[in-house]
Amino acid sequence: MCMSHVPRLRQAALLRPSLLFPWREQVYLRPSRGLLGAMGAEGRGWAGPAFLCFWEFLQIKLFSRLISQPLGFSAREDEQPAGGRCPSQSLLQMSTYKRATLDEEDLVDSIGEGDVYPNGIQVNFRGSGSRSCWTERSHGEKRLLVLVVVLVLSLLACVLALGFQYRDRPPRVCLTEPCISVTSSILSSLDRAVNPCEDFFRYACGGWMKANPVPDGHSRWGTFNNLWEHNQAVMKHLLENTTANVSSEAERKAQRYYQSCMNETKIEELKAKPLMELIEKLGGWNITSPWNKENFNKTLQEVTAHYHTSPFFSVYVSADSKNSNSNVIQVDQSGLGLPSRDYYLNKTENEKVLAGYLNYMVRLGMLLGGEDEEATRQQMQQILDFETALANITIPQEKRRDEEVIYHKVTARELQNVAPAIDWIPFLTAVFYPVELNESEPVVLYAREYLEQVSNLIQATDRCLLNNYMIWNLVRKTSSFLDQRFQDAEEKFMEVMYGTKKTCLPRWKFCVSDTDNNLGFALGAMFVKATFAEDSKKIAEEMITEIKTAFEESLATLQWMDEETRKSAKEKADAIYDMIGYPKFIMDPKELDKVFHDYDAVSDLYFENVMQFYNFSARVAADQLRKSPNRDQWSMTPPTVNAYYSPTKNEIVFPAGILQAPFYTRTSPKALNFGGIGVVVGHELTHAFDDQGREYDKDGNLRPWWKNSSVEAFKQQTECMVEQYSNYTVNGEAVNGKHTLGENIADNGGLKAAYRAYQNWVKKNGHEDALPTLGLSNNQLFFVGFAQVWCSVRTPESSHEGLITDPHSPSRFRVIGTISNSKEFSEHFRCPPGSPMNPQKKCEVW
Repeated sequence: MCMSHVPRLRQAALLRPSLLFPWREQVYLRPSRGLLGAMGAEGRGWAGPAFLCFWEFLQIKLFSRLISQPLGFSAREDEQPAGGRCPSQSLLQMSTYKRATLDEEDLVDSIGEGDVYPNGIQVNFRGSGSRSCWTERSHGEKRLLVLVVVLVLSLLACVLALGFQYRDRPPRVCLTEPCISVTSSILSSLDRAVNPCEDFFRYACGGWMKANPVPDGHSRWGTFNNLWEHNQAVMKHLLENTTANVSSEAERKAQRYYQSCMNETKIEELKAKPLMELIEKLGGWNITSPWNKENFNKTLQEVTAHYHTSPFFSVYVSADSKNSNSNVIQVDQSGLGLPSRDYYLNKTENEKVLAGYLNYMVRLGMLLGGEDEEATRQQMQQILDFETALANITIPQEKRRDEEVIYHKVTARELQNVAPAIDWIPFLTAVFYPVELNESEPVVLYAREYLEQVSNLIQATDRCLLNNYMIWNLVRKTSSFLDQRFQDAEEKFMEVMYGTKKTCLPRWKFCVSDTDNNLGFALGAMFVKATFAEDSKKIAEEMITEIKTAFEESLATLQWMDEETRKSAKEKADAIYDMIGYPKFIMDPKELDKVFHDYDAVSDLYFENVMQFYNFSARVAADQLRKSPNRDQWSMTPPTVNAYYSPTKNEIVFPAGILQAPFYTRTSPKALNFGGIGVVVGHELTHAFDDQGREYDKDGNLRPWWKNSSVEAFKQQTECMVEQYSNYTVNGEAVNGKHTLGENIADNGGLKAAYRAYQNWVKKNGHEDALPTLGLSNNQLFFVGFAQVWCSVRTPESSHEGLITDPHSPSRFRVIGTISNSKEFSEHFRCPPGSPMNPQKKCEVW
């Protein structure tokens, strides 16, 4: 490691701290709490010089006492020489305490022209009279005068030495059990062999990555996954413990739902029968039996309204972006079985995945009754070709980022003209039953051009193939709720798709996740009661206030934004509403039961429980259409390890699941909490001002509230970030800087706001005690804590999937992309200009 890159006081600690002057610069223990070690180290660390000064003082005092007795010193009046007044008793005398004193009168008389010494005492030599006076002093008196001067100078030197010692003294060290524990965790994650100025992600996470290869059954692993596994274990206990603190019928429904999922005996007994019966009810599937019915619109209505599938397009209810106080029907592009259009269109690069997907389709078709594998493969290939045609007209995500451009509000009658292949009024009436709809019903389209083209594609496609495709959507959606054969088929495909090593994951993990997905707010009530400390809300609110203040301080210093837009931006920041832990209704048993009143679950029919939930949730969505948006309606359940910003509500949400280590603990140093949950808060807050969030005003309405000059300046600032992230690659494949722009803006703005908030906290509260043995200042610890939140590993297949689907940059670049834009990081780690983590060109938006 290059020592010149490291703050001077920390050089030895970053190399091998235990070997280089451990008492001087590394371990400074708190004397009040420590027993033997603390006092010993404290004495060696800073009290040693004081003790030496004191010992020197005692030596001088003792020597003075020895020489004062034989002197018996008392000057007589007649011994004073003519022409000069000798400083006898009036100038110097030994007190009974052997303390040299200056009489006030003679002190005044003695001040005149002379040399000023460093200790501030003036000594005036008066010419021949004074010299004569000195010559007449006895040998003992001369010795005493010299000793007094030496004593004063020695004491002054001690004071100066202690002053410098206190000035340069590093912060004290925290030796509580939580501090030692978190220190151990940080140390095990670091790779000290890596220069932080060369590769900060590997410096912060290298040790963690070596100790945490991707586990079997996973395609990626990181701190988020680790915390989610912890939360899963808690939920498992709550769902299986029938004597747990269950205060509502909704919570008991969640337990029964979980029990039905765990009832493998019944699931294996039924095999594929539940889904085969459902397919027959919907009119059949040519894969398993001859089909010759003309019921396209009827089948589309059924699979969309009752079974959570979205063939061709998605339809749902949400807040109107241009009138955020009301809900509206919204329609968007959908319908692909693979995660992205890129898998279909880049056939050479994704040949292995496409072959694996086709094999998966064929296997499921055969499990559901296909008699001839070759015939099944031919029909499945036709479905795959149709999905490829859909991919061809699907608009890439990076071209959908300007919501002002893609928002189109029409009536149901106008929608019929846009996409005439669908009978829209009967379709919407079925999906949102029992709400009454007519031709004037407003509908917001987010993919108008796509809907026009998909309508043409439907009209040009054979009805049998359309039916095969729609039922395939249903099969793909529901096959995981069947017996182990279907699980095995999915695992084999996941191995191809994500590089997941085949393994038999415990059934309970699947069942916990599925219960959280469907009845997560009932389960969330149990989770919150068991794990969430209510004062965590207050602490999180304080953190949010501090981050918001810091963000607004940065906002006030922006050079590229005009004053009018800046004022409106501050108003929006002030108006951001925060939701912490859980929505209020889940803690009221009556309110919770009211939400789940129309749903029931039985303990031995898992597939039916899932299908009934799909029907139930569709009715809940329909019920929202005529109601105003509600802040208590969250998009994430309380156990979720994540957070989000809602632009139409101008709201940031932090579920209870993320308010835990490594993001936050009440016993950790503030540097780590600000680097963890503080950056998460700053990230979500900055989403209100990213390239999409900035288009919404403080009330959550999509409208042009920026001046054109600031819009153009903003685009120039973001171009820097698009270019920066587009130059990052994973396994030779580039990051999509346009697709990830919003998240990259939030990452950079979040780190900056959290760092500034931490500095504000230090100004108010003083410096924290440092963690032992790390050799890191608390400012350095802030950045290390931030980076270690993103420690992760992925399979090559998973990395490829993330690059083409995920709006977030890969974890590595979420770290080095942000810190390389931070001047403060380079200052604290002494990174030379032009080093990889301190490039000359830095990008900044907020």
